[in-house]
Amino acid sequence: MLQALKSVRHLQSIAMKHAVSELCVPVPWGELRGKVWGPDHGRPVLCLHGWADNCGTFNSLIPLLPKECRYVAVDLAGHGLSSHRSPGVFYSFPAYVMDVRRVVDALQWSKFSIIGHSMGGNVAGMFSSLYPEMVDAVVLLDSYGFFPTDKKEMLKVMRQGMDQMVQFEKMTEDKKRRVYTYENAVERLMAANPTLSERSVHILLERGLVQVEGGVMFTRDLRINLKNITRISLEQSLELQSGIQASVLVILAEDGFEKMFSEPEQKKFTSAILQAYRDRNHAVVTVPGDHHVHLNDPKAVAPLVSDFLQTKVLTQPARQTAEQTSKL
Repeated sequence: MLQALKSVRHLQSIAMKHAVSELCVPVPWGELRGKVWGPDHGRPVLCLHGWADNCGTFNSLIPLLPKECRYVAVDLAGHGLSSHRSPGVFYSFPAYVMDVRRVVDALQWSKFSIIGHSMGGNVAGMFSSLYPEMVDAVVLLDSYGFFPTDKKEMLKVMRQGMDQMVQFEKMTEDKKRRVYTYENAVERLMAANPTLSERSVHILLERGLVQVEGGVMFTRDLRINLKNITRISLEQSLELQSGIQASVLVILAEDGFEKMFSEPEQKKFTSAILQAYRDRNHAVVTVPGDHHVHLNDPKAVAPLVSDFLQTKVLTQPARQTAEQTSKL
């Protein structure tokens, strides 16, 4: 056990060497945590991780991106080191969007870019459509920006989510707070995410575990596993997408979502969303790799992201004063 905890600390020291500081934003139920890279007055870029991950997902990528930017990667509520939502509360995309609004308000950012992986990309898409004047560029890493649900399935999904919450609230604390050795936690995360490299697993566990008596526990809130009861249709997704004013770069992984959502009904939704990006002159590219290619093999996506930020952000005049870029 002692050796396992030493491994956690050693990995933390390696991955944190590029980080400028730790982020902490007070919220009504606790705090949202994160990490910050780059100069104080660099062009602001918000980085949003995927479901069940944490902001460590950007540890490998950000050091390869333009140094002129200020990167703030956030642990979304219920993930990483951020507080869990209050008892009885669901996790939903609108709630995550509200969390982003709280973070950028605390940072005093009036104009910024977003890099979002998977679920984080969906949060980025919704935020960019609700607050188009605040976002100048969006990078979607193996994400479509929106995740539509067939209208015929919505009631069933909502009911499933509510029933799952009822059952969750009946669980004993022992079942909610399972203790592992560090080695068993590694095995569990690798089994649940077979596309993650072992190195990537260790990176995610830096913020994904907490030391407790007898071992370690996963920090994420088990309620994130419940069905998301807030759904939107394809038509609603396309309407929201049409409100985005930012430049968008969609980077899909060959063995990522395009492979996972390959059924005809699923392809109907994803193809419509991707074509709508193309019709608005946004970029859609595919790279070799899997769903976590940005973490497993960051060099496969870093040149694309860097060129996009250079072209769409860094060559454009800043829209806010240095005093507005960050309070950190």
